[in-house]
Amino acid sequence: MRAYFVNIKCNLGMAYEVANAIAEQEIASEVYSTAGNFDLLIKLYLEEDVDVGQYVNTHVHSIPGIRDTETLVTFKAF
Repeated sequence: MRAYFVNIKCNLGMAYEVANAIAEQEIASEVYSTAGNFDLLIKLYLEEDVDVGQYVNTHVHSIPGIRDTETLVTFKAF
């Protein structure tokens, strides 16, 4: 399994609705609210053969209220 983090920018006033939708659909292992350029941070664990771009496009981008995302690929946990 490989860990990925996705920063999510939501439409104004939609962060809690987006976070709840992600939690309800069990898309991510963890969902955090954040301050700064993005509203939410989610942590994904995907099998090595899963295309993270396809996963994010299919599962994350389909949630109403998401305006932008930034996917961070991880390599090693310390």
